[in-house]
Amino acid sequence: MSTPSRLIFGFHSTLAKLRHDPEAVREIYVDAGRKDSRLRDLVRQAEFAGVRVLPVAGSRLESMAPGARHQGVIATVDATQRHVTLDDILETLEEPALLLILDGIQDPHNLGACLRVADAVGAHAVIAPKDRAVGLTQTAVKVASGAAETVPYITVTNLARTLREIKEHEICVIGTDASAGKDLYAAGWPAASAWVLGAEGDGLRRLTREACDQLVSIPMLGSVASLNVSVAAGVCLFEARRRLASPSLAG
Repeated sequence: MSTPSRLIFGFHSTLAKLRHDPEAVREIYVDAGRKDSRLRDLVRQAEFAGVRVLPVAGSRLESMAPGARHQGVIATVDATQRHVTLDDILETLEEPALLLILDGIQDPHNLGACLRVADAVGAHAVIAPKDRAVGLTQTAVKVASGAAETVPYITVTNLARTLREIKEHEICVIGTDASAGKDLYAAGWPAASAWVLGAEGDGLRRLTREACDQLVSIPMLGSVASLNVSVAAGVCLFEARRRLASPSLAG
């Protein structure tokens, strides 16, 4: 019986897999039309790992992963191999980290939508606790519309401890809380940031809140009291991405 396989998309996921779990990578398909240095670096890494690289037409990639944001890179990997860890991701970054952390999200539709937001904004990973959270179900994967393969989804045993470890990498951990003293647009933060959002209604758990470097609120000008978690994630992450594009805005 052959070992089951799956596809992963994009540079971050593929490079992390090559560097930390190369035996799981079967082959990599790349857009034959791309000649940039980023792709050349990936090809060199693949050759070093002994992984076959297949240049193909862009239309072939689109047929392999319809609608996916694959960036011209699709890898076939063993489905039974270990998942990429947070350290794997952080060690491959060539820009300040942008992470999304979900504390206790129970609805698979919300998780899938958050993955789509993370993909759209170019977040490097989505992190969630193993317990008291929905997990990457078939519904979540379907709602994510391909983002479950482009954005690494990392589950951890102890979220508060993981937040402390993230801070050791000089990444600012920012929690969202309606009662925070500063709103998103008045607050400042360094280039590398990790955004922590809790479940609707419950918000952040106490230990999670205490592990954050700071808390910010999203200003609400209408009659509703809160936003869906995926909408809130989009507001925060796109503001963080905007400031990354304009270093003078960093706090």
